[in-house]
Amino acid sequence: MKAPVSSSFNTVFVYLLATVFAFFFSVANADMLGMTKQFSTITIDLKNKQLQVEYADTWELRAQGLQDRKSLCEQCGMLFNFGNSRQVSMWMKDTYIPLDVAFINRDGIIVNIESMKPLDTTSIPSKGKVLYALEMNLGWFKANGINVGDKMVLRVSNAAQ
Repeated sequence: MKAPVSSSFNTVFVYLLATVFAFFFSVANADMLGMTKQFSTITIDLKNKQLQVEYADTWELRAQGLQDRKSLCEQCGMLFNFGNSRQVSMWMKDTYIPLDVAFINRDGIIVNIESMKPLDTTSIPSKGKVLYALEMNLGWFKANGINVGDKMVLRVSNAAQ
């Protein structure tokens, strides 16, 4: 009559082994599929400030954005490069940090600055065609005297633009 105990133990052992295998396979698979992309950084000049921000220059990185972050340092942010000038919208799905976004045209001019609430899936549109969007902590642009009409300059090689 000891067979059922051994059978039960084997079943639990096989289940745990399968769970551990599935976990490690999914983590490895996510890395292979590029689902856990690392952001490069880029230096920008904005009015009298020089900032090093994370750079989202592919569809996958733009889709990931600042999702799942719980904090952002005071002078940190993310610059989204859309590849070509167009009307764009941003949202805050799975983003826990209140943010401001500056929409920036191909000439580096800020065309509008909007506030965004955490976890809000409302689309926040640019006011015209833009090439970039810069997300910073809520109130950062105002606190630093940066306004619509100010110019952003990228400090990168031509290949990265």
